[in-house]
Amino acid sequence: MDIFVVEGGKKLNGSITVGGAKNAAVAIIPAAILSGDVCTIENLPTISDVNVISQILVQLGAKVNKLSESVIEIDARNMDCCQVSQELAKNMRASYYMLGALLGRFGRARVPMPGGCYFGVRPIDQHLKGFEALGAKTGLRDGVISLTAEGGLKGACVPLDVVSVGATINIMLAAVRAEGLTVIEHAAKEPHIVDLANFLNSMGADVRGAGTDVIKIRGVKKMHGATYSIIPDQIEAGTYMIAAAATGGDVTINNIIPKHMESISKKLMEMGVEIYEYDESIRVTRSGDLKACNVTTMPHPGFPTDMQPQMAAAMAIARGTSSITEGVWENRFQYVAELKKLGVQAEVQGRVATFVGVDHLKGGHVKATDLRGGAAMVVAALVAEGETAISEIYHIERGYEQLIDKLVGVGACIHRKTVSDDFK
Repeated sequence: MDIFVVEGGKKLNGSITVGGAKNAAVAIIPAAILSGDVCTIENLPTISDVNVISQILVQLGAKVNKLSESVIEIDARNMDCCQVSQELAKNMRASYYMLGALLGRFGRARVPMPGGCYFGVRPIDQHLKGFEALGAKTGLRDGVISLTAEGGLKGACVPLDVVSVGATINIMLAAVRAEGLTVIEHAAKEPHIVDLANFLNSMGADVRGAGTDVIKIRGVKKMHGATYSIIPDQIEAGTYMIAAAATGGDVTINNIIPKHMESISKKLMEMGVEIYEYDESIRVTRSGDLKACNVTTMPHPGFPTDMQPQMAAAMAIARGTSSITEGVWENRFQYVAELKKLGVQAEVQGRVATFVGVDHLKGGHVKATDLRGGAAMVVAALVAEGETAISEIYHIERGYEQLIDKLVGVGACIHRKTVSDDFK
């Protein structure tokens, strides 16, 4: 297996260019099949999740051509299958977006329960509630979700019981081809939902209100192909912002939308970090000690749950006692046990983790428990004295493109190494 080896204690200095948003890409690629035509998707991140969702489309009969490292062409004209394989679905959470896309295009879908990172029970009841409101019959047998809408989908009001990014996206995908008006109440407002709406509209859909808690979708009978460029990745940018702050470096992060970074920027400034915003970039620098702070994760525009593990790595060396209250998932602190191996002083009680800042961290052997937990290991390793080995890096590579090259480019000492499978 492969691991990352990091020699810590080096300040990051220079510039990093962020790629396309993972969370937008894994929704927009399935959405392309709704066109029944040819779509070109630009600014895609070169990550394993994009590869998997592309393979799913190929398995369903679409043609996917890679035009460059960050551009693919999807030809969905001759798709003829509505059943996703278990082997592919198990590799990523976002495979469930095929439910809404297939239901919208064909009126039926069979998709296994998805895989991906585990943060406790993540039910899909809100997804199914939305599909049923649109007139679909739903079923779950042997771990496979089946949907059928023999009479066609009909627009409806769908009040979500909880704010759910996944349910909001899936209902949008199905509703764009439904007859009449669909209204999603208590919709999620994340930037990648707005990006999906913009892509759907570029194919001829009529989606309004994305970015607010009420999204209105007037169904259309036919859609067409389009060329679309995905927004920059908010979480990748935030991870490098925290890495720069934690190491006491000076890094400019390019190809971002500063507005999307506000909740992260505010917390870093509270910790004593200097943030300079430009049109499409942010400069992050720190000269004094990091200060303790408290963070509560919330749906957008609150502090992103996908950024809390990385923030924990910075809190580990901040002066004083910091806390993270997880307001989205019930069990997202598995990574804390790994951070402790590097000398982090932390305690977890339910949805609250407390961190007492220490003078320094010490290198060791840790594993990536999940995608963003793995990013936290990288941040902590960059700070720690000596060498840190990070295993199970496939989690990290689901969401970060060219991580080693980008970090080496700003002065980090990190490389990939192949070791035996029994590496401890």
